Amino acid sequence: MTALPRLRTRLALLHTALAFVCSVVVLGVVALGMFNGSLTTSGSTNNLTAVLRYAAVALVPLAVASIALGWMIAGRALRPLDTITRAARSMSAQDLETRLRVPPGYSEFTELAGTLDGLLRRLHESFAAQRQFVANASHELRTPLTVQRTLLQLTLADPDASADTLRSACEELLDLGRQQEQLIDALLTLATGYDGIDQRERFDLADLTSQIVLEHQPEAEARGIQLCTALTPATITGDVPLTASLVTNLLANAIRHNVPGGTVDIATADGRLTVTNTGRTIPPDEISRLTEPFQRAQSQGHGLGLAIITAVARAHGAQLTIEPNPAGGLHVTYQAR
Repeated sequence: MTALPRLRTRLALLHTALAFVCSVVVLGVVALGMFNGSLTTSGSTNNLTAVLRYAAVALVPLAVASIALGWMIAGRALRPLDTITRAARSMSAQDLETRLRVPPGYSEFTELAGTLDGLLRRLHESFAAQRQFVANASHELRTPLTVQRTLLQLTLADPDASADTLRSACEELLDLGRQQEQLIDALLTLATGYDGIDQRERFDLADLTSQIVLEHQPEAEARGIQLCTALTPATITGDVPLTASLVTNLLANAIRHNVPGGTVDIATADGRLTVTNTGRTIPPDEISRLTEPFQRAQSQGHGLGLAIITAVARAHGAQLTIEPNPAGGLHVTYQAR
């Protein structure tokens, strides 16, 4: 017996028990009154016995009728739950857009159906995003593998390949391997950000940012980008490696999506990190798209930078604001809680 029939049986038995107890109480009150009357009036004892006998006989069909009526009432009351249960049981990951229908006249279950519909909608969006993410990740990982295989095939097919040719091919393969490693590291960081944080510790966001700025200084100089810092102590609580990944991706994004001779301003204060960079003009309605995985503002990069930043901020419960600068570039604020 499934859950709903068991619940219906319990409700029917509860209805029967309630009706039976009420009948017994009423009978007891009547019998008590007649018993008190028999103490002062002769002949009442025989009437009391007859009343009790007929009442006992009447309780049997009353119990049967109560069971039948309780079963019918419980079935009618649980009908919307049965409808919702059957609809939910028949759903799969492919038809989560189906909406639960509550029978007319059961407005009490409308809120429950609406809540479940909202849950199904979120699940549908999550599954769709997951399928898209897997497809994009597969494409991103397959592309360098295809290039590597083609490079090896061309090199091996060349009967006059010299040592320099082989060395050049090996260097290209190593470079492609580094790109794959960076992509895999980014995917792992993104997955960790989605999973949330188990342990937190206190650290200075300014010190962490200062170290990462020094690591990115050579790349910025090679691209002609000036890094300007205003780092004041900002003690926060969180996951240090994930926060380091957030700062790293913020700086890498600000440097690589900049313009020659551009600037990147980095500041920390009161648990807040602010990164402002010059660059191409970005429409405001494009920001939400860029925070999704594998969405690029330009052809360079793997399109995971802002997605990682968003995931890490969400994992920390922090406030993340990404705004386009009117003159070009982005203004990003990370406010730790």
